[in-house]
Amino acid sequence: MSLLSRSFKVSPICVAVVSALTLAPAVAVAEDEGSEGISTANIERISVTGRSFNDYKVGSASGAMRGDIDLMDTPQSVAVIPDFVTDEQLATNLSEVLVNDSSVTGGSEKWNRQVFSIRGFELSSGSGYLINGQQQWSHYVQPIETLQQVEVLKGPSSMLYGQSGPGGLINMVTKKPTTETIFDLGFDTDEHGSTRFQLDAGGAINEAETIRYRTVLVKQDTKYWREYQDGSNQERDRWLGYLNLEFDITDDLLLSLKYDHTQDKTGIDRGGWLDSDGELIGGKDIIWDQPWAFTDNTISNMGADITYFINDDWKVKAGVNDQQFNRQRLDSSPSLMSGSEDPFTDGYYVSPFDRYDDWQHKTGYVDFVGNFSTGGLEHQFLLGANMLDYYYGQLKESGEKKQVVMPGQPLPKPDLDYNRDETKYESEYKHYGFYIQDLITINDEWQVLAGVRYDEQKKDGAGNNSYAVSPKFGVIYSPAANGSIYVNYSKSFTPQGIVNDEEDVNNGLNLDPEYGEQYEIGTKWELFDGSLLLTGAVFDITVSNVTVTQQLEATTPDGKQTITTQSGEQRHKGFEMGAQGQVSDKWFMTGSMMFLDAEYATGDSLDGMTPIDAPEWSANVWTRYEMTDNLAFNFGAIYVGERFANTNNTVTKDGYVRFDMGAAYTMDVMGSDVSVRLNVKNLFDEDYLAGGTTTDVTVGEGRHFGLALEAKF
Repeated sequence: MSLLSRSFKVSPICVAVVSALTLAPAVAVAEDEGSEGISTANIERISVTGRSFNDYKVGSASGAMRGDIDLMDTPQSVAVIPDFVTDEQLATNLSEVLVNDSSVTGGSEKWNRQVFSIRGFELSSGSGYLINGQQQWSHYVQPIETLQQVEVLKGPSSMLYGQSGPGGLINMVTKKPTTETIFDLGFDTDEHGSTRFQLDAGGAINEAETIRYRTVLVKQDTKYWREYQDGSNQERDRWLGYLNLEFDITDDLLLSLKYDHTQDKTGIDRGGWLDSDGELIGGKDIIWDQPWAFTDNTISNMGADITYFINDDWKVKAGVNDQQFNRQRLDSSPSLMSGSEDPFTDGYYVSPFDRYDDWQHKTGYVDFVGNFSTGGLEHQFLLGANMLDYYYGQLKESGEKKQVVMPGQPLPKPDLDYNRDETKYESEYKHYGFYIQDLITINDEWQVLAGVRYDEQKKDGAGNNSYAVSPKFGVIYSPAANGSIYVNYSKSFTPQGIVNDEEDVNNGLNLDPEYGEQYEIGTKWELFDGSLLLTGAVFDITVSNVTVTQQLEATTPDGKQTITTQSGEQRHKGFEMGAQGQVSDKWFMTGSMMFLDAEYATGDSLDGMTPIDAPEWSANVWTRYEMTDNLAFNFGAIYVGERFANTNNTVTKDGYVRFDMGAAYTMDVMGSDVSVRLNVKNLFDEDYLAGGTTTDVTVGEGRHFGLALEAKF
């Protein structure tokens, strides 16, 4: 099927973004007239590293090439979302950060975790997320207050990171220690009475500034708008502590130590139920979970990184991280009766259980990085290895299954305790990878990237080991000093483990790895003296051994509701565009759009179907206009097109446009900068459904007010 052969409805937001971005080549050519003979090596790349009102554009992404290589020299589509933008938006979680890149779509948010897809492929909790380039078990709502920027690496990235999905990776870059003393206090609240207190401090500990620190403390109490059937609201209590220390041991040796701890407890809201027409059952504010259900997450990360500068051209970097993730989940596990769409008449099922999960993620890496020349060619060379030691243990006690309850008649809290379960489920594996990469600069116009990686995943039991070779190849052509065109080829490797779902027909089945293959062509242009970055890319991704979980039309006699299989292929084609930076002296913007043609090619009932939460069109824009040095206004819009809510494509969620706006005023109070911000999300009170399936859809909140105060000392 041709990429543009489908008929479609286009939002005005899409039209505006596309119109602006399609001017890039023309403007770029106009800017470069008369610049013949100017070497790209003589053009200074602008990379904003400080925190200022102009900080909409970031010049590099550390995760894209495992080093701070300029985005213009990266033959890959990468989006970088700086903390300045998300602070303006009063973002409180990763979902509210990632709305700034339209290639990312949100999924279910049940069980106090967030699911995302890049280019239509869902990210795995175990292999889809990085913090400073190291894999994290991301089965919870990631804290964002510690982050300097979030990088969306698009397309297969297994050559550098091993097991990862075909859509890409999310790399979260944490805030670093500073030599300059900073002390920021923040507070924000909303109309529901939610509160969040933040402290961000840093500076040098000794006079020589060879020991530096950065610390972040957060206390958050959230009250949500949806209600349990006893009239109470879901609440969340979160505490976060973060500390990063840097030591200049010698002029050539740098040691960094990092520790963070998160305690996050919340009631459970699995989301709404949709009927066969895609309408919410029971209205948008009802929570089907019981009010006593909760999840309690405790996560800690302890890590160290060391960098040795051998000389001006060569360095060695090594690091380790130990993540401990413990969760208790007392769940009511509500579900509709088979064949029923009217729980108010027929009732619905509740199957309570108490469960304890223990995840342990130990990671390590060593990178040998250098620059050298051979025969007139410049090389940026990388040789490295990384590893992952994964462990998972579970204790669980289940209550009576499929207890029938009626809406408005809550079930009493059951007497359950996972410690009474004498059986323990355990799973563990070790993953090793070795990689080599070389970015070769041939001349001012041409660069070539070549790399390859070998992976092994070892797991107890015959036939459970996985092996893969993941190549990557790219070419960059720079027709002008401020622009580049690139092509790339890359592969992904995603071990699948086993099916671990008691409600699945194939529970306990060992799954084969998924393999992805991508071809991409793109372009990047820096305009207005480097202050605005425009990007565009066309991609074609094919995945084999696709793992698909389908909802059964009827529950089996032994209580099975889903079936997980691996069959055929999945192909996603599309294009995307982005803009980020300064448009005029007072106007700044970030925006993107994506067209996606995604479908299964399985040869069975799913053949030709589109994956869940893979909209054909999506777009976003966020702008800042500075009225004076002290007063600024923001305006934003998010468009998500029509999506399917089930794998059989029989239930559709309508597309929507959400408009947001805000204003901030900064003043001097006793020598300190104090700012006041008021934001309004969903300005026109649009009713919409966000990510999730027919049994766990996230219901969009109506008009929402946020107020924030920040003081910098």
